[in-house]
Amino acid sequence: MAAPQPIHHATHNPAPEPPAVSVALARAHQRYWRFNVALIAALMTVGFAVSFLLPLAAPALARVRFAGFSLPFYFGAQGAILIYLALIVVYILSMQRADRRLQRAFDADAKAAVRSAPGAGDASDAVRAAARQSLTTQPTAAADSRARGT
Repeated sequence: MAAPQPIHHATHNPAPEPPAVSVALARAHQRYWRFNVALIAALMTVGFAVSFLLPLAAPALARVRFAGFSLPFYFGAQGAILIYLALIVVYILSMQRADRRLQRAFDADAKAAVRSAPGAGDASDAVRAAARQSLTTQPTAAADSRARGT
């Protein structure tokens, strides 16, 4: 008797199709991620300038005084840390605002779906809940390995 051939989990358990979303919701999601990437790039540019460019300009700024200390010393001692904390706060507040905008777009899309399909009731609610989950969560490596069965 021949040994059984291994069965690949991908062929027996294909990944589920993502739920269909409207064009408006897809655009809102695309705008959300473009904003996120642009915000991160801008904040990282400021962090780079504080971390690397300001120390390069330290000799030229040594005569400038701030709070009784030379400006390069102040930035090295506490100014840079305060700027990094400010960058974190700016990111948090900006992303909360972007999250609210995306949620409003999702809610408007859900209301439009309810209006266009009266009587769909529970089925459309389940589809909207699945769409919300797929748009707001990113799969982790552990979840991917569990899904593949490895």
